[in-house]
Amino acid sequence: MNVEQIARVCHEVNEGYCLSMGDTGQLSWDEAPNWQRSSAISGVRYHMDNPDAGPEGTHIEWCRSKLADGWKYGPKKDVKAKNHPCLVLFKYLPIEQQAKGHIFRSIVHALTH
Repeated sequence: MNVEQIARVCHEVNEGYCLSMGDTGQLSWDEAPNWQRSSAISGVRYHMDNPDAGPEGTHIEWCRSKLADGWKYGPKKDVKAKNHPCLVLFKYLPIEQQAKGHIFRSIVHALTH
């Protein structure tokens, strides 16, 4: 599988995981905005280049990308205002959000090793 195909799997699994928690705000890969697909692709590349990185690394890279794109912490996700409640240290994320890093990393490793 190539990087984009792996990113698509990660994205679709994340969408399903979010739905299981009642979050209907995630779109399918084909409907997702470019920035969301690019974020997944960057995350896959990060784990391919850093195979020993843990799920916290996924989150750190995600935060760096968001901050570089002008996002900031906000109590509710607001795409237009570029606010996101997960722009905090990994250890302060709710366990449900931490799980996303574990799942993402596991998918990349399963599909590249």
